[in-house]
Amino acid sequence: MSRPTIEEVATTAGVSRSTVSRVVNGSTAVSPEALAAVKRAISELNYVPNRAARSLASRQTHAIALIVPEDTTRFFGDPFFAAIVAGITRVLGDSDYLLNLLVASDDPGDKMTSFVRNGGVDGALIVSHHTSDAFIDRIADAVPVVYGGRPLRPRAGDFIVDVDNAEAAGTATRRLIDIGRTRIATITGPLTMVAAVDRLQGFRAALSDAGLEPFAEEAGEFTEASGAEAARRLFSGDERPDAIFVASDLMARGALTALHAAGIRVPHDVAVVGFDDSAVAVTTEPQLTTVRQPMYQQGETMARVLLSRLAGGDPEHVSILSTELVVRDSA
Repeated sequence: MSRPTIEEVATTAGVSRSTVSRVVNGSTAVSPEALAAVKRAISELNYVPNRAARSLASRQTHAIALIVPEDTTRFFGDPFFAAIVAGITRVLGDSDYLLNLLVASDDPGDKMTSFVRNGGVDGALIVSHHTSDAFIDRIADAVPVVYGGRPLRPRAGDFIVDVDNAEAAGTATRRLIDIGRTRIATITGPLTMVAAVDRLQGFRAALSDAGLEPFAEEAGEFTEASGAEAARRLFSGDERPDAIFVASDLMARGALTALHAAGIRVPHDVAVVGFDDSAVAVTTEPQLTTVRQPMYQQGETMARVLLSRLAGGDPEHVSILSTELVVRDSA
């Protein structure tokens, strides 16, 4: 059975082809009577607009890119990204836009950049950017962009959806101080990322306010393996911390695994606080005290802001979402 055509919709509705086209493309230059007739005809005929033809006519692709400058192993292994994508797709499911996922730690040959700049998408959502991601600036020059997290080279007029990473890290660190720990270390994320730098600053500020100095600062990569390795370094000497703030749940799980293997008891010998409150936090032994950031909501908000921009709206430039400390057995 052949697909119904726009001409058949027009005949059924008793209107011109151009009127059907205006309805399909969301134009308001249609009478209420004609709009109702066209919608009835579309429903009766089960008509599906030809997206390619509409794109040619409007010079729009009705596609959005989610750009993640990470290697695929980290992207598919970190629950943070799964939650972000779920939030984005929930919002786009109610729109006329499709999501293109572009995951690459670099852009050799400018393939990704060229795809975007040559009209492959109408706009882009960008998360997890690093100092070295210069290609991001070229993308932001070409299409409307919304950043998940503050960009490393912020520019006037940027649209950003984020949490207050410094304040959230301070809350996590104060939890360790409040339960009587004084030799407090941290495992940071990669310091090529703003979120990791902000969390380190929040950690330091909370200790300073309490008259304490950081026991140690070990760098991780927001991966489980890097968390385990950082924990082994922290406990390699005679002087050992009695608490660790870990800048992501995934790294915290790696740290807990390494501590367990070394016979170090949590929280008796060392208390541990993570960051994210991803599904990982309740799979560890003991379960993880952590900062809950609204990852799904962040994805939803990013998508809504970009859709508003593409529709000619005037959304807020900066949206800061709330976090909270979730106390479990590790601290």
